Amino acid sequence: MRDKPSVYEVARHAGVSTATVSRVLAGYERVLPATRDKVLNAVTELGYVPSGAARDLAARRTGVLGLCFPDLNQDEGEYESDAAYWYDEVIRGMERAARRSGYAVLIAASHHRDDSGLVLSIAGRCDGLVVLARTAPLAMIEHVATRIPVVLLATGEGPAHEGGRPDRAIDSLAVANETGAYQVTAHLADVHGYRDICFIAGPPDSPDSARRLDGFRRATAGLDQVAIHYGDFTTAGGRRVAERIIATGRVPRALVCANDQTAIGVMAALEQEGLSVPGDVAVTGFDGIQLGRHLRPSLTTVVQPMAALGDTAVAMLSDRIGGAELPPRTVELPVRLELRSSCGCPQ
Repeated sequence: MRDKPSVYEVARHAGVSTATVSRVLAGYERVLPATRDKVLNAVTELGYVPSGAARDLAARRTGVLGLCFPDLNQDEGEYESDAAYWYDEVIRGMERAARRSGYAVLIAASHHRDDSGLVLSIAGRCDGLVVLARTAPLAMIEHVATRIPVVLLATGEGPAHEGGRPDRAIDSLAVANETGAYQVTAHLADVHGYRDICFIAGPPDSPDSARRLDGFRRATAGLDQVAIHYGDFTTAGGRRVAERIIATGRVPRALVCANDQTAIGVMAALEQEGLSVPGDVAVTGFDGIQLGRHLRPSLTTVVQPMAALGDTAVAMLSDRIGGAELPPRTVELPVRLELRSSCGCPQ
């Protein structure tokens, strides 16, 4: 195995100074996009992973597991930042499992899309890494995985679906998104008889949202009145989408939301317009955050095992850190439909 490339080699390959390489990897935004691309291309081509404390990670373990996730709405105010509900549960599960296994957890939030510098920086300090969807390009994650094991969490089809490469320890972990969305939508159509149903998706580039949309489409295949709108997984985003729907003058009989925060915003907008849930419009969510059960009406949702995601990710990393020779793995955790009042079921 060749020696690990140094920051000097990256700088020479990119035609920039080592200081510029450091600024790019630290995530500084005052770097020209073309320069940033040159540095990141050099990093990928050379397979460079910075070492957090000048350790040779192949010889010495750090006792740390890393978690990188996107926090793309951090500048939009407290009302916009409620994606933390989901992240908090996953982080809590990961921290508990890591502690049982003798690890600490290093957590980092990316504040812009495709944050390769963040992933590289955290990878240099860890024995294994969990990366959530929309944090960094797959090519960057693949080359990190030549040094330490990686679990892709809540992503679309990755290397594990393509047969994988023997030098890259990448596993994928998700929940049964399509099944859950199918179940809640079929409940609205088959049990309540709703025929005019709309899906409020998350961001177009979200793999979780895409799978949930697949389930919605499968459940509504025989219906004529079906619409799809895109939100951003936040409460404020759900409110904005609902306001746009209300402004059209034709509100669907049921709104299937891609996550609970979206549903909470939708319910607030409907209430403001004097529309009753579920009397005028049924609303459902996805995730099972605790807040949903305390709403009035309480929120019908698909409960995903958020803490178990973190727990399972640690177990998958521990297997590989322990030296197990394993093919790329794909694990899908089950979900369950929880019927409450917002769909029209009795409390």
